[in-house]
Amino acid sequence: MLEPGVYPKDEFNLLDAISEFLKNVSPSDGAVASFIGLVKNVSELGKEVAEIEIESYVEHATSTIRKICEEVSTKYRVSRVLIYHLMGRFGVGEPLVLVLVSGKSRSNVFPALQEAVERYKREPALFKKE
Repeated sequence: MLEPGVYPKDEFNLLDAISEFLKNVSPSDGAVASFIGLVKNVSELGKEVAEIEIESYVEHATSTIRKICEEVSTKYRVSRVLIYHLMGRFGVGEPLVLVLVSGKSRSNVFPALQEAVERYKREPALFKKE
């Protein structure tokens, strides 16, 4: 299974990552939650977007993402948190981030997923050019 981190778009298969994650869910887990971030056609400033390019200081971003995964997993007592952020050029509607969480119940999985999503948006060294 791929470690959480930043990957070039052409080296990451979203469906393979989800499938691999599901194959490795602990038998004691009863909940899995996921988030897929897509490129939207309007920026946060209301400007039309045709495509975006994501660049990264990979070493920093990957270590930050792994730290987020560990901290969120511990805080919410979930079995696994994985964040995969992609780099490269993306058109509208293309996925650029995948967050996966598994745990004993939805009561801890959902808040863990929300925190993981909020933190990946702020903390890693990822740069978006529209």
